[in-house]
Amino acid sequence: MKAIIVDDERLARMEMRRLLAAHADVQIVGEAADVASAKAMIEDLNPDLVFLDIQMPDGTGFDVLGQLADAPDVIFTTAFDSYAMQAFEANALDYLLKPIEHTRLASALQKIKPQPEAQERPMQRDSKIFIKDGERCWFVKLDAITLCESEGNYTRVYFDGNRPLLLRSLNQLEQRLDPSLFFRASRRHIVNLDHVANVTPSSTGALTLQMNDGLLIEMSRRRAAEFKQLMHL
Repeated sequence: MKAIIVDDERLARMEMRRLLAAHADVQIVGEAADVASAKAMIEDLNPDLVFLDIQMPDGTGFDVLGQLADAPDVIFTTAFDSYAMQAFEANALDYLLKPIEHTRLASALQKIKPQPEAQERPMQRDSKIFIKDGERCWFVKLDAITLCESEGNYTRVYFDGNRPLLLRSLNQLEQRLDPSLFFRASRRHIVNLDHVANVTPSSTGALTLQMNDGLLIEMSRRRAAEFKQLMHL
């Protein structure tokens, strides 16, 4: 399991290396000391796990995750307990307070599921994206997303009753989504096919999709023809 340590304090990074030496299955492939270098390193090395400090000179650990297309598993490490609720709202694996104890680290590592050797492109249904909207953060599995809706250069993501804005355009997001799971229903909408509850045709050849949460998505004749072919209707 490849891991990256992100902490602005050199001694803290050294201590994490010392603690992880007892876990032979964890391979430390890099260290970063700020938001910018952490983002670049995660994108370059594609780790399975990131030990992520929260407060850094140029931002926070949440800022790092908010800039990533894919979210690795994350264990937050910090000297402050005031971010705990935000971290768990983000569905982080764990939240370790410094100084970190051997038993707490071992407990956190037990929560990690086995990872594939390399992440496929496009993202698969069990891939996760990180969304930061204001003070709230989420790790969201793709198969939990009902709908993606364009709002200019941003995308509103619908899942589990939440509708935060993702700092990417719908076109950018579409390039990464699994086409067997997601369908471009209109210029403004991408739907999760697993969440389509009902399909209603019109006399003009268009379709209306009703999602599991009750949302209605109007589909043009051209998109409707593609949808029928895809779904063998």
